[in-house]
Amino acid sequence: MKQKTNPANFFAENRQRLMQRLHPNSLAVVNANDVLTASADATLPMHANCDLFYLTGISQEQTILLLAPHALDEQLREVLFIREPDPQIIAWEGDKLTKEQAQKVSGIASVKWLRDFPSLFHKLMCEVEHVYLNSNEHPGASLELESRDTRFVRQARTRYPLHQYHRLARILYELRMVKSEHELKLIRAAIEVSSKGFLRVARRVKPGMNECEVEAEFAHEFLRCGARFAYPPIIASGINFSFLHYNRNDRTMRAGELLLLDVAARVGDYNSDVIRTIPVSGRFTLRQRQVYNAVLRVLRAMVQAATPGKCIATSRRKQKFV
Repeated sequence: MKQKTNPANFFAENRQRLMQRLHPNSLAVVNANDVLTASADATLPMHANCDLFYLTGISQEQTILLLAPHALDEQLREVLFIREPDPQIIAWEGDKLTKEQAQKVSGIASVKWLRDFPSLFHKLMCEVEHVYLNSNEHPGASLELESRDTRFVRQARTRYPLHQYHRLARILYELRMVKSEHELKLIRAAIEVSSKGFLRVARRVKPGMNECEVEAEFAHEFLRCGARFAYPPIIASGINFSFLHYNRNDRTMRAGELLLLDVAARVGDYNSDVIRTIPVSGRFTLRQRQVYNAVLRVLRAMVQAATPGKCIATSRRKQKFV
């Protein structure tokens, strides 16, 4: 399967919607996520910053987006800064984006190397009054590690203390919550791949099989379809079934047990999210079926209650399940 993505005009439209929400005479900055060290010179896989990807389509490390909709120089109203290709880095990590490639993906005409960022950022800060900086404001976020965005906020406020600073995340959250048809296509593609993985696993699960073998079946189907895991897979049998975020996936399954599958695919940096429970032996016991059907009734009632314009808390009201 060819890697799917959104067209450049999709990202351009997202930037326009964002800039329309900014104060006049303002500047917005979005950073890529950090590349974290595993040990020695090894690094953990980098996950694209979702806000940066939403605005540019770029997943490469150290990327910075700068938006200044009222800049005096029209060429500086949208600027993308990328890592300059280095022969030694390429030899280790593979190709990096050229300016032309970054322009094609993002639809941003002005693409510059990272070394140009400090001077251009200073130039624009001398023009603007309002500055929008990004941060992770999700209620469940763990903020123990300082991110690139957090470091940048501290550096900017230290060097330019007299500007008026604003939260960019609040605006991006509202924009990203409503999905376009381009995004829905990618989400549906991720769901389709997840479905294929589940059906593959359902045909193969049996007593004596290890949880890691189930994970391997999902990996086979996802990679064959040009997708990746949307999140670390949870494949929990027996007592592991009761742990919310179990992910060791190394237990041998036994006859009569249930198998929880919290596994889904990611396509074009858009995730699906699927949780299913199946009997290891192929059939539920009477008690297992009773519990399964009780949960299924609740699920169907909640799906029916989920209508446009309704707050999540509204759907939690007491309902009669039959």
